[in-house]
Amino acid sequence: MTVTPQSGSAEIERAVVRKILWRLVPCLAILYVFNMLDRGNVAIAAIAMKRDLHFSDGVYGLGAGMFFIGYFLFEVPSNLIMERVGARPWIARIMISWGAVSSATMFVHTPLSFNALRFLLGLAEAGFYPGIILYLTYWVPGRVRTQVIARFLALTSILGLFGGPLGGLLLKLNGQLGLAGWQWLFLLEGLPTILLGFVVLKFLPNGPEQARWLSAEEKSWITDSLVQEAKSAHSVQHLSLRVALSDPRILHLCLIFIVTSIGLNAIGFFGPQLIQFKSGGTWSDSYVATIGIIPALVGAIAMLIAANHSDRTGNRRNHVVYGYLIAGIGYLLCVYAPNAPWVLVALSLNALGERSAAGSYWTLTSNLMGARAAAGGIAFINSVGNLGGFIGPILMGQLKQRTFGSYTPGLFIAAALLMLGALSACRLRRPPAADSEQNLVTPE
Repeated sequence: MTVTPQSGSAEIERAVVRKILWRLVPCLAILYVFNMLDRGNVAIAAIAMKRDLHFSDGVYGLGAGMFFIGYFLFEVPSNLIMERVGARPWIARIMISWGAVSSATMFVHTPLSFNALRFLLGLAEAGFYPGIILYLTYWVPGRVRTQVIARFLALTSILGLFGGPLGGLLLKLNGQLGLAGWQWLFLLEGLPTILLGFVVLKFLPNGPEQARWLSAEEKSWITDSLVQEAKSAHSVQHLSLRVALSDPRILHLCLIFIVTSIGLNAIGFFGPQLIQFKSGGTWSDSYVATIGIIPALVGAIAMLIAANHSDRTGNRRNHVVYGYLIAGIGYLLCVYAPNAPWVLVALSLNALGERSAAGSYWTLTSNLMGARAAAGGIAFINSVGNLGGFIGPILMGQLKQRTFGSYTPGLFIAAALLMLGALSACRLRRPPAADSEQNLVTPE
């Protein structure tokens, strides 16, 4: 079923999308970059923190994964609350609370405190990313949503390029005022998030009707387009727990997400350690953090190219399938990489594939839901899938600990899981019309 606006024209659509891409998306991308920093800076801090606190790989893997338990428990409630109270106050609350917990991670000194703060960080951050995806569904209809979501993710990847170098610089503060470099890392990446939360509280519009930079005609076009899209017979119009657990479309997307999430997080939280290991210990902690800009840059470029191709062809499925397949090959190449530079090449290939798949995957997910189901549905899929973030680091930590420091078993398993995700994505059916987003997934 092709969704056609009842009012407005192609010119209005282009004008609306252009304004959203230039005015709204950059603001959301900046917020999400700090989300990525505060969630993932533990991977940059890990080398020095493990050494200073005498944490084993198993202890570190469990602590890294505890984030996703808190995330899972509060993900769906968080999005449902946002739907009730509005995007501005709820996104601000999320940012202020996670910034405070992230900064407090500088005080970690035992496995118990590490696990507790990672769990609380997950609770605080829960609902942020699916909340942003849900928020974007208020602004654009499904047929152009890939372009907006992919531009958002690509921009976050570009801005996120500075995360590694920033982490490297902060690690060099080691010893200043009696604090270790990893303590400075948590403190100085957490405090700005609190300040940004107050900025959001003052300036972020709850929806198009509050956007002063949209004309009345453009606001009307958005409303009419979304109303017609919500009538699609292929959308999940209402989401209850029973529907979520029985609808094959939702379960299918959850399966793809959780298996790929296990693989990506198993290596992601150990990536800097893998690079340093392959360097033979000749690369410093700060240099390893900085050099991580290379895979991130490749991923950002790949996402932009893939998003344009996905919009042009309308075949989201192939981008998910081939993207995760390439990502899995990247991890396989890490096994046979003779040194750190070749590991960077392999991780760059992984980033190319994973980022190419991400935009199309989340378009499939958001377009599956009707307007009434989006708040809980996106969060449900994201929360279930993100349980892979709990399993992955624990799996890698235990495998590495039991094989005397070897990364090979974990890399093989991670590659296999990404390829399993690609195989599962093959069962997503291509719609009869390229621009019919709601037909992309149909019940078996």
